Amino acid sequence: MKTVENPPPFGLTNVMEISSIENSKITGVSLYSGRAEITRLYKLKIKTGQNQVIIKGLPTSIDQSSLRVEGRGAATIHDVTVSYTPAPPAVTTSTALSAFELKKERTQKAIERCRKSLASLETYVGTLNVERIDVSQIGNVVEKYDTEAAKLDDKLLELEKQLQETNQEIQDERKKLTGPVRNVQLGLQASIGVFAELEDQVEIALIYAVANASWKAAYDIRVDMQTKETPVTLIYKAAITQSTGEAWEDVPLTLETATPTFGVSIPKLNPWHLSIYKPMPAWSAPVSFSVAPQAVGGAGGTVRRRARHAIQEEYSAPAGLVDDDDYDRLMTHREVNVSSKGNVSATFRVPGLITVPSDGQHHNVTIVQLKLDAALSWIAVPKEDTKTHLKAKIKNASEYSLLAGTASVYVDGSFISRSDVPSVSPQESFDCPLGVDPSIRVTYHPRSKRVSQSGFYRATANHVFSQRITIFNTKSTAVDNVKIVDQIPVSEDSQIAVKLTSPALIVPSNPGTTNGAPNIKAVQPLKVSSGIVAQWDGVDEPGFDVLALAKDGKLNWICSVPSQEKVNFNLEWAVTAPVGVSVTGL
Repeated sequence: MKTVENPPPFGLTNVMEISSIENSKITGVSLYSGRAEITRLYKLKIKTGQNQVIIKGLPTSIDQSSLRVEGRGAATIHDVTVSYTPAPPAVTTSTALSAFELKKERTQKAIERCRKSLASLETYVGTLNVERIDVSQIGNVVEKYDTEAAKLDDKLLELEKQLQETNQEIQDERKKLTGPVRNVQLGLQASIGVFAELEDQVEIALIYAVANASWKAAYDIRVDMQTKETPVTLIYKAAITQSTGEAWEDVPLTLETATPTFGVSIPKLNPWHLSIYKPMPAWSAPVSFSVAPQAVGGAGGTVRRRARHAIQEEYSAPAGLVDDDDYDRLMTHREVNVSSKGNVSATFRVPGLITVPSDGQHHNVTIVQLKLDAALSWIAVPKEDTKTHLKAKIKNASEYSLLAGTASVYVDGSFISRSDVPSVSPQESFDCPLGVDPSIRVTYHPRSKRVSQSGFYRATANHVFSQRITIFNTKSTAVDNVKIVDQIPVSEDSQIAVKLTSPALIVPSNPGTTNGAPNIKAVQPLKVSSGIVAQWDGVDEPGFDVLALAKDGKLNWICSVPSQEKVNFNLEWAVTAPVGVSVTGL
């Protein structure tokens, strides 16, 4: 099927109106983070000559600039128009409705007469006088009153029931006249002009982008502490939601990580000029008493008219620029679908067919289950909290790009926490906190302090502090990569000197180095004892700044702790200040 700009003349036009929901099938859905691209297939039998196919019930959330039409068969597509479906003419009456309303009016009048009869009977009984009625006739009068009143009561009840039934019949008839409730989310229609040389069966595919549809990543991260190889199982899931107005029933679904962009171009830099500031000269409006007010107004009106005329001449289109042919050519821009989809994005095809109703609820599907390598480590900052935190550095060794999302973390089958997974490309690693491990216990012992003085003419006070830390591994297996983070104070005054004595780490910005270059030994871990190394905090981070090490006074130990054993650390530093100087912060 071909597409042309101008339809050929060929007799009368055959108009076909079809419902998009009832007369088509969705053959593909590509779902992005904030929109979806739908492909609908229509099978039609067109007649020879000009055919106008009107497809009703399209979503109002369609991006009309993204709509395009493709087809298969011996026919030519020559124009596509999208518009809002006009509301059907309101039908307010019918023969049945008129009959029901007449019946209701008669019933209401009958009820009114019945109530008047009851009121008259009550009035008559109330006017009876004992002096005028023989005592022997009182029983007959009362009996007659009961009989007549009972007849009127029964008649009134029957008429009220009949009125209720008539009101229901009127309500049902009015619903029938108004028809089914119109779905406001399906208020668009597409009019497609198709020219056929022969009567034949054709297929038309409508491809369009809709809003109110999205998906986001979610994960289950399961860690097996007893497994050495690939201890992490990552279940990659997609939470799909859509409220486009049309249900996706048994459709092939593709999840896209790219974000379609429209009209995005590379920004341009404007010229950046510098000049000397020159103040504007003082100005005052001239005052003239010789010009009449109406003359001033007339001159101003003339200036304004000239300005408007100049603006109109400047911004008016040249004559003959937009003729009929150019107008048709410009309208073809509606068929262009501009989107940015590069090799940096990933595409996930959900296996089988899936049904997603238009309810705005999350519907989860599993994309893939991955077995990944991870380096487990334990981190504690006992000065602030003696709890030991477990962390996994997981490497995405798969070909899948992981989108940012929330993960439910399970360790040895037990739910531990919820964590945020960042955007991760293939072969990239990311940190995943796994909660607190109570089996690694850290003790932060009380700090000890010694004070001494030195010097005669310039006496100084020396404060030596010692901090002991103990780790106890209660597990049945040894643990590696246990990191303990602590700190020493940092001096902000030239009279106060702080020196780290244990562990004997080297300060990178040592003034004694040549040309102030950093001491390379400062970045090398210092072996404290068997299985224990000390280093400045941050030295194991990628892209660290050597000169920034030790600026904040933070350091750490990395060690291995055997099963059911303890490991001790000792942090010692000295603070020197002139005698009589009060040092704050200790």
